[in-house]
Amino acid sequence: MSNQSEKTKLDYASAGVDIKAGEDAVEKIKELAKGTFGPNVLSEIGSFGGFFKPDFGPMKAPVLISSADGVGTKLRFAFLSDKHNTVGEDLVNHCVNDILVHGAKSLFFLDYIATGKLKQDTVAGLVEGLARGCTNGGMALLGGETAEMPGFYQPGEYDLAGFIVGMVDQDKIINGSTIKEGDVCIGIASNGLHTNGYTLARKILFEVVKLKVDDHVKELGCTVAEAFMRVHLSYATIIHALLEKHTVNGMAHITGGGIPGNLKRIIPDKLSARIDRSTWETPAIFSFLQEHGGVERDEMFSAFNMGIGYIVVVDKADTDAVMAELGKFEHDIYRIGEIVKGKNKVELA
Repeated sequence: MSNQSEKTKLDYASAGVDIKAGEDAVEKIKELAKGTFGPNVLSEIGSFGGFFKPDFGPMKAPVLISSADGVGTKLRFAFLSDKHNTVGEDLVNHCVNDILVHGAKSLFFLDYIATGKLKQDTVAGLVEGLARGCTNGGMALLGGETAEMPGFYQPGEYDLAGFIVGMVDQDKIINGSTIKEGDVCIGIASNGLHTNGYTLARKILFEVVKLKVDDHVKELGCTVAEAFMRVHLSYATIIHALLEKHTVNGMAHITGGGIPGNLKRIIPDKLSARIDRSTWETPAIFSFLQEHGGVERDEMFSAFNMGIGYIVVVDKADTDAVMAELGKFEHDIYRIGEIVKGKNKVELA
């Protein structure tokens, strides 16, 4: 062994992991997460696991429903704009909507933040968004993991993922099995891309049009960052209010794959959905991307939600009543199509 080797003394910090910074970040996370706690939470942030005591209420056969997701390449806009306090809310709302389609009410959420070098302000911003989403969704930010991995991520970059658990009474589970010919599809508006299609959008914005994140875009009436970092909407409030009064046969959260890819997931065999694109006006953000990227129509509907963030399928006789109920909220509502005989497809007319 050389003298140099004998003198070398390494520790975790010199290798790039600052345990003290991680502990300080956890303390900030505790403060934010605690604001989402209710009487069902029986543990504190920092335990090896999160304890949650469910309240079954009048449920006869409670069923837990879970989902996991990430924010995807929308994070690139957070990196470029140095704005990190909204992508956590994006993640929570996306997951809320995913289990909402089955009628589930959210109980708690777990997050995973991975980065090369831990920056307390960045982590605090991420958790701020997570906590806001959880509070608005009526659930607890029960726990999570913050991983510092030097050399694995580029400086200033991170990944963000989450896991949600909700609950629904078994006889109230919505899965599309009762959808039938003649049912009507009602679309609820999105406010932009939500959290899907960003890889194509970035290519168009930054490589084709050669814009920068702070550039003002006349067609959109705002900067690139303002248009593309709008928070993914949660539809929990409007949908739970609807379910208290009306029967719904199926619901779809319009994410990656667009209307064709997601609505298809709930349509029974020997049926199809016929969607009339003229029933809503495509928001400017999608028109801008299509025009400047030379993207074909079908590709646009596959990559983006095209202005429809959520779809509810109901009996034809209930359509007016359901639309009246949905119309009480701030979202724009459209009658966008119907269920017809077919081969489990979504036809865009």
